[in-house]
Amino acid sequence: MVSEIERRPSARRDAQRNRQRIIEAAKRALTTGPDPVKIETIAREAGVGVGTLYRNFPSREALVEEVYRSELTHLCAVATQLVADHPPADAMREWMRCYQDFVATKHGMAEALRAVVASGAISSGQTREHLDGAIATILDAGRTDGSLRADVRPADVSASMAGIMLTAADIDQASRMLQLLVDGLLARDAS
Repeated sequence: MVSEIERRPSARRDAQRNRQRIIEAAKRALTTGPDPVKIETIAREAGVGVGTLYRNFPSREALVEEVYRSELTHLCAVATQLVADHPPADAMREWMRCYQDFVATKHGMAEALRAVVASGAISSGQTREHLDGAIATILDAGRTDGSLRADVRPADVSASMAGIMLTAADIDQASRMLQLLVDGLLARDAS
């Protein structure tokens, strides 16, 4: 049996647009609003009804999971674009700024994100794997042109970044510490 959405391509596009608007509204609400944000607020911000939101995301956790995955995917994809547009050391600096923003926005959805992690839908291992892949993209470019050290492992960089974000007293200190980390990645003759 074929659904109405499958029979009407324009309906399918509308459903995809609604889904994307819900994700964008949820990201804004979850990162800037009170924790927990009401589902009704997200639906209203997305310009859809609560029923449409629940058809796309049957639970609050499913919505938070999708927002997180969407943001992580975007963050990791940025690495490839940055390497194409900038020298590797500059790409790494900019990517770490994007990472810092990614982490900072998660504080606003901490309670909801904890529930998703507890359910097993998102694991720190999966997140590290994605981050390590993005970091490897930049490190490989730097190894190729000689600007970044050849002996650095992506997992060491991601662990260092996580440590910085957990221990920094404020965003300014985190920025300075991330800059120190990038400086430590420079090839000896590139610094």
